[in-house]
Amino acid sequence: MFTYSFAKYKSYYKDNLILALPIVLSQLGHTLVHMADGMIVGHFAGTVQLAAVSLVNSLFMLILVLGLGISYGLTPLIAQANGSKNKEECGQLLSNSILINIAASIILYGLVLLVYYKVIDHLGQSPDVVLHAKPYLQFMGISIFPLMIFQAFKQFTEGLGFTKQAMMISIWGNVVNVILGIIFVRGMFGISPMGVSGVGLSTLVDRILMAIAMGAYVFNSKNFKDYLSKFKLLSFDFSRIKKIAKLGAPVAMQYSFEISAFSGAGILIGTIGKVEQAAHFTALSLAAFTYMLATGIANAATIKTGNNFGSKNFGPLRLSAIASYHIVIVFMSITAIIFMLANNLLPYIYTSDTTVISIAAQLLIIASFFQLFDGTQVVGLGVLRGLGDVNMPTFITFLSYWVIGIPVGYLLCFHFGFGVKGIWYGLTFGLLTASILLFIRFQNRTKKLAAAKTELHQV
Repeated sequence: MFTYSFAKYKSYYKDNLILALPIVLSQLGHTLVHMADGMIVGHFAGTVQLAAVSLVNSLFMLILVLGLGISYGLTPLIAQANGSKNKEECGQLLSNSILINIAASIILYGLVLLVYYKVIDHLGQSPDVVLHAKPYLQFMGISIFPLMIFQAFKQFTEGLGFTKQAMMISIWGNVVNVILGIIFVRGMFGISPMGVSGVGLSTLVDRILMAIAMGAYVFNSKNFKDYLSKFKLLSFDFSRIKKIAKLGAPVAMQYSFEISAFSGAGILIGTIGKVEQAAHFTALSLAAFTYMLATGIANAATIKTGNNFGSKNFGPLRLSAIASYHIVIVFMSITAIIFMLANNLLPYIYTSDTTVISIAAQLLIIASFFQLFDGTQVVGLGVLRGLGDVNMPTFITFLSYWVIGIPVGYLLCFHFGFGVKGIWYGLTFGLLTASILLFIRFQNRTKKLAAAKTELHQV
């Protein structure tokens, strides 16, 4: 029988929230950049250029999440090393993570160029949408370099439990992005109107400033002096690079399988029409905002799990992880209710086009249902990442989104006449599958760890 004791989890709720809330706000920075781009373009440049933002985000996020996932491989290693009191290892991991992120940036930018020259013209999208999308894509591609540098420092500090600084830098970065975006798009202070290219340029400037600020904080703060005693910028250690890549590469695949499913959905919807594509972007941007709330909680769960795993505290590890599940369920239930009650109002954030708003409002109702599944699956991934368990979760994400989610959505949309909503129903089935399978995996792994420690003590 299910039993629940608030007192049992109270201290874990508090600790997890203190750690998670700054990460949540910092994580929102990635999404707010794209949300701000959409809002500015939707209101000042029109539906066609909003559809261009949707197209670029569908393609660019598919590439970007590979880099973000690789950078996330650093956090559990830092948390585990810190949990075992090995401070020097943390600094050496950072130096190798910077090298990995720079190398990844070069590869990812190469992929952006491939999309620019060989892919984007052949996706069946409206020609006027593609015309506006191309220059925006170029700016976003270049912005990968400073963003990946920022990520290396961010994941290092968060792995050590210092989460507020990245949050503040992300907040101010978004303020700069919005101000510059409006100036560039509209053409103010003597600058010629740049349209959708303007938000691309503002994003690039924003990410350069954020990388500089985060690096300056890490190298000048006394909090990290002991951790950086063995830090060397060009210190290449194959064993550490292998450790980071061994965790980061599967994490990158996990994110890419999910995000690529949503990106693939956007491209499929683009073949239906530019209005439907703009509506998809509008609803998905709002859903992505709440998803980043969940990823902040998941990243905090990774850190807590890594600390407990490193110090072999398997009982508290399980309780802390379950508390993270509780927190994300509450968060996502609240956002689901908001989506249901305000589905006809929220799209106005992006556009005043009533046709776009009508379709987006219907999609938000579907989004309200998959909120819980989206939140619990990402927390499951976060906990398992803290344990160093990344290979089976990677397979689960592939199965959920590309064997179930996209095929079901395609059939419902194009063969059973559900249209755009059919694709979103398919995505919901994918998230449900991932949520259930990852929770089962979490239960099995953590129970085995706790049982093994109990048997060791008995011996």
